[in-house]
Amino acid sequence: MKLDILAFGAHPDDVELGCSGTIAKEISLGKKVGIIDLTRGELGTRGSVEIRNLESKKASEILGISVRENLEMRDGFFVNDEAHQLKVIQMIRKYQPEIVLCNAIRDRHIDHSKGSKLVSDACFLSGLRKIETHFEGKNQEVWRPKVVYHYLQWQNIEPDFVVDITGFIDTKTTSILAYSSQFYSENSNEPITPIATKNFLESIHYRSQDFGRLVGVEYAEGFTVERYLAVNSLSDLK
Repeated sequence: MKLDILAFGAHPDDVELGCSGTIAKEISLGKKVGIIDLTRGELGTRGSVEIRNLESKKASEILGISVRENLEMRDGFFVNDEAHQLKVIQMIRKYQPEIVLCNAIRDRHIDHSKGSKLVSDACFLSGLRKIETHFEGKNQEVWRPKVVYHYLQWQNIEPDFVVDITGFIDTKTTSILAYSSQFYSENSNEPITPIATKNFLESIHYRSQDFGRLVGVEYAEGFTVERYLAVNSLSDLK
Protein backbone atom coordinates (compact mmCIF):
# COMPACT_ATOMS: atom_id res chain seq x y z
CA MET A 1 0.00 0.00 0.00
CA LYS A 2 1.41 3.36 -1.01
CA LEU A 3 0.80 6.18 1.44
CA ASP A 4 0.89 9.92 0.94
CA ILE A 5 2.05 10.59 4.50
CA LEU A 6 3.79 8.35 7.03
CA ALA A 7 4.04 9.64 10.60
CA PHE A 8 6.52 8.16 13.06
CA GLY A 9 6.41 8.41 16.85
CA ALA A 10 8.83 7.09 19.45
CA HIS A 11 5.83 6.10 21.57
CA PRO A 12 2.14 5.46 20.99
CA ASP A 13 0.44 8.87 21.51
CA ASP A 14 3.41 10.96 20.24
CA VAL A 15 1.82 11.40 16.83
CA GLU A 16 -1.60 12.17 18.29
CA LEU A 17 -0.15 14.82 20.58
CA GLY A 18 2.06 16.38 17.92
CA CYS A 19 0.22 16.35 14.61
CA SER A 20 -3.12 14.54 14.72
CA GLY A 21 -5.00 17.66 13.65
CA THR A 22 -2.91 17.85 10.50
CA ILE A 23 -3.35 14.12 9.88
CA ALA A 24 -7.13 14.37 10.27
CA LYS A 25 -7.23 17.31 7.86
CA GLU A 26 -5.09 15.57 5.23
CA ILE A 27 -7.27 12.46 5.42
CA SER A 28 -10.36 14.63 4.89
CA LEU A 29 -8.67 15.89 1.72
CA GLY A 30 -8.32 12.34 0.41
CA LYS A 31 -4.75 11.60 1.52
CA LYS A 32 -3.71 8.14 2.71
CA VAL A 33 -1.89 8.35 6.03
CA GLY A 34 -0.18 5.74 8.20
CA ILE A 35 1.49 5.75 11.62
CA ILE A 36 4.55 3.80 12.73
CA ASP A 37 5.29 3.64 16.48
CA LEU A 38 8.89 2.78 17.30
CA THR A 39 8.18 1.34 20.77
CA ARG A 40 5.26 0.07 22.85
CA GLY A 41 5.88 2.74 25.49
CA GLU A 42 6.52 -0.04 27.98
CA LEU A 43 8.46 2.19 30.39
CA GLY A 44 5.53 4.55 30.84
CA THR A 45 4.67 5.22 34.47
CA ARG A 46 0.95 4.82 33.89
CA GLY A 47 -0.97 2.03 32.22
CA SER A 48 0.55 -1.05 30.57
CA VAL A 49 1.58 -2.29 27.14
CA GLU A 50 -1.74 -4.12 26.80
CA ILE A 51 -3.72 -1.00 27.63
CA ARG A 52 -1.60 1.16 25.32
CA ASN A 53 -2.20 -1.29 22.48
CA LEU A 54 -5.96 -0.94 22.89
CA GLU A 55 -5.70 2.83 23.19
CA SER A 56 -3.56 3.04 20.06
CA LYS A 57 -6.14 1.06 18.10
CA LYS A 58 -8.92 3.35 19.31
CA ALA A 59 -6.96 6.49 18.40
CA SER A 60 -6.25 5.08 14.94
CA GLU A 61 -9.96 4.52 14.35
CA ILE A 62 -10.75 8.06 15.46
CA LEU A 63 -8.23 9.52 13.00
CA GLY A 64 -9.23 7.19 10.16
CA ILE A 65 -5.67 6.30 9.20
CA SER A 66 -4.98 3.56 6.64
CA VAL A 67 -2.46 1.54 8.65
CA ARG A 68 -0.56 1.49 11.93
CA GLU A 69 2.43 -0.66 12.85
CA ASN A 70 4.75 -0.94 15.83
CA LEU A 71 8.45 -1.74 15.38
CA GLU A 72 8.77 -2.93 19.01
CA MET A 73 12.07 -1.20 19.69
CA ARG A 74 13.08 -0.94 23.36
CA ASP A 75 11.45 2.01 25.04
CA GLY A 76 14.16 4.26 26.45
CA PHE A 77 17.02 2.19 25.06
CA PHE A 78 16.72 2.09 21.27
CA VAL A 79 19.62 3.67 19.43
CA ASN A 80 20.34 5.13 16.02
CA ASP A 81 22.39 2.27 14.62
CA GLU A 82 22.31 0.10 11.51
CA ALA A 83 19.89 -2.49 12.89
CA HIS A 84 17.33 0.11 13.92
CA GLN A 85 17.79 2.15 10.75
CA LEU A 86 17.08 -0.92 8.63
CA LYS A 87 13.79 -1.49 10.45
CA VAL A 88 12.70 2.05 9.64
CA ILE A 89 13.98 1.82 6.05
CA GLN A 90 11.86 -1.28 5.57
CA MET A 91 8.74 0.67 6.57
CA ILE A 92 9.62 3.61 4.33
CA ARG A 93 10.14 1.33 1.34
CA LYS A 94 7.01 -0.65 2.18
CA TYR A 95 4.70 2.38 2.21
CA GLN A 96 6.62 4.77 -0.09
CA PRO A 97 5.36 8.02 1.48
CA GLU A 98 5.87 11.37 -0.18
CA ILE A 99 5.96 13.05 3.24
CA VAL A 100 7.35 11.77 6.54
CA LEU A 101 6.42 13.31 9.87
CA CYS A 102 8.50 12.50 12.95
CA ASN A 103 9.36 13.50 16.49
CA ALA A 104 10.67 16.88 17.59
CA ILE A 105 14.36 17.48 16.94
CA ARG A 106 14.91 18.08 20.68
CA ASP A 107 12.60 17.49 23.60
CA ARG A 108 12.23 16.61 27.27
CA HIS A 109 12.01 12.86 26.65
CA ILE A 110 15.28 11.46 25.29
CA ASP A 111 13.43 9.04 22.98
CA HIS A 112 11.89 11.93 21.07
CA SER A 113 15.16 13.42 19.82
CA LYS A 114 16.61 9.92 19.29
CA GLY A 115 13.55 8.91 17.28
CA SER A 116 13.70 12.13 15.31
CA LYS A 117 17.28 11.57 14.20
CA LEU A 118 16.77 7.84 13.59
CA VAL A 119 13.84 8.40 11.25
CA SER A 120 15.49 11.32 9.49
CA ASP A 121 18.67 9.32 8.83
CA ALA A 122 16.64 6.33 7.65
CA CYS A 123 14.75 8.51 5.17
CA PHE A 124 18.04 9.41 3.51
CA LEU A 125 19.48 5.91 3.62
CA SER A 126 16.27 4.46 2.19
CA GLY A 127 17.15 6.08 -1.12
CA LEU A 128 20.51 4.35 -1.45
CA ARG A 129 20.38 1.42 -3.89
CA LYS A 130 23.22 -0.51 -2.32
CA ILE A 131 21.29 -0.87 0.94
CA GLU A 132 19.17 -3.98 0.45
CA THR A 133 16.03 -4.74 2.45
CA HIS A 134 13.38 -7.39 2.08
CA PHE A 135 9.69 -7.70 2.87
CA GLU A 136 7.69 -10.93 2.68
CA GLY A 137 10.62 -12.63 0.96
CA LYS A 138 10.98 -10.04 -1.79
CA ASN A 139 13.60 -7.36 -2.40
CA GLN A 140 12.28 -3.87 -1.70
CA GLU A 141 12.62 -1.01 -4.14
CA VAL A 142 14.54 2.04 -2.94
CA TRP A 143 12.44 5.00 -1.84
CA ARG A 144 13.26 8.40 -0.42
CA PRO A 145 10.46 10.67 0.82
CA LYS A 146 10.37 14.13 -0.73
CA VAL A 147 10.35 15.90 2.63
CA VAL A 148 10.71 15.24 6.36
CA TYR A 149 8.88 17.47 8.83
CA HIS A 150 9.20 17.41 12.61
CA TYR A 151 6.13 18.04 14.75
CA LEU A 152 6.47 19.91 18.05
CA GLN A 153 6.18 18.25 21.45
CA TRP A 154 6.95 19.29 25.05
CA GLN A 155 9.44 22.07 24.40
CA ASN A 156 8.35 25.36 22.88
CA ILE A 157 10.46 25.19 19.74
CA GLU A 158 9.79 27.94 17.22
CA PRO A 159 8.01 26.37 14.20
CA ASP A 160 9.17 26.95 10.65
CA PHE A 161 5.58 26.71 9.42
CA VAL A 162 2.14 25.97 10.80
CA VAL A 163 -0.83 24.06 9.40
CA ASP A 164 -4.34 25.43 9.83
CA ILE A 165 -6.30 22.71 11.68
CA THR A 166 -9.44 24.75 12.24
CA GLY A 167 -12.32 22.28 12.20
CA PHE A 168 -10.12 19.40 13.34
CA ILE A 169 -9.24 20.36 16.90
CA ASP A 170 -12.00 18.13 18.29
CA THR A 171 -10.66 15.13 16.36
CA LYS A 172 -7.17 15.89 17.68
CA THR A 173 -8.43 16.13 21.26
CA THR A 174 -10.51 12.97 21.00
CA SER A 175 -7.59 10.99 19.55
CA ILE A 176 -5.37 12.15 22.44
CA LEU A 177 -7.98 11.26 25.05
CA ALA A 178 -8.17 7.76 23.56
CA TYR A 179 -5.02 7.22 25.65
CA SER A 180 -7.00 7.55 28.84
CA SER A 181 -4.37 5.74 30.93
CA GLN A 182 -1.78 8.40 30.14
CA PHE A 183 -3.59 11.66 30.73
CA TYR A 184 -5.48 13.51 33.40
CA SER A 185 -8.65 12.03 34.84
CA GLU A 186 -10.12 13.07 38.15
CA ASN A 187 -11.12 9.44 38.76
CA SER A 188 -7.67 7.97 38.13
CA ASN A 189 -5.57 6.45 40.92
CA GLU A 190 -2.45 6.26 38.74
CA PRO A 191 0.68 8.26 39.68
CA ILE A 192 0.83 11.86 38.51
CA THR A 193 3.28 12.49 35.67
CA PRO A 194 4.16 15.69 33.77
CA ILE A 195 1.66 14.80 31.01
CA ALA A 196 -1.04 13.51 33.38
CA THR A 197 -2.10 16.91 34.67
CA LYS A 198 -5.12 18.97 33.75
CA ASN A 199 -2.77 21.82 32.88
CA PHE A 200 -0.97 19.69 30.27
CA LEU A 201 -4.18 18.84 28.43
CA GLU A 202 -5.19 22.48 28.48
CA SER A 203 -1.77 23.44 27.11
CA ILE A 204 -2.26 21.22 24.05
CA HIS A 205 -5.45 23.10 23.20
CA TYR A 206 -3.90 26.46 24.01
CA ARG A 207 -0.81 25.89 21.86
CA SER A 208 -2.96 25.07 18.82
CA GLN A 209 -5.08 28.10 19.56
CA ASP A 210 -2.04 30.34 19.96
CA PHE A 211 -0.41 29.18 16.72
CA GLY A 212 -3.73 29.81 15.02
CA ARG A 213 -3.98 33.29 16.51
CA LEU A 214 -0.55 34.19 15.17
CA VAL A 215 -1.55 33.37 11.58
CA GLY A 216 -5.16 34.53 11.68
CA VAL A 217 -7.00 31.21 12.03
CA GLU A 218 -8.62 29.45 14.98
CA TYR A 219 -6.20 26.54 15.45
CA ALA A 220 -2.89 25.41 13.97
CA GLU A 221 -0.07 22.91 14.49
CA GLY A 222 3.61 23.75 14.15
CA PHE A 223 6.43 21.93 12.36
CA THR A 224 10.14 22.39 11.78
CA VAL A 225 11.93 21.55 8.54
CA GLU A 226 15.29 20.10 7.50
CA ARG A 227 15.70 22.22 4.39
CA TYR A 228 14.27 25.39 2.90
CA LEU A 229 10.59 25.46 2.07
CA ALA A 230 9.88 26.26 -1.57
CA VAL A 231 6.78 27.74 -3.23
CA ASN A 232 5.96 28.44 -6.85
CA SER A 233 4.94 32.03 -6.20
CA LEU A 234 4.45 34.50 -3.39
CA SER A 235 0.70 34.01 -3.68
CA ASP A 236 1.12 30.48 -2.32
CA LEU A 237 2.04 31.96 1.05
CA LYS A 238 -0.71 33.00 3.46
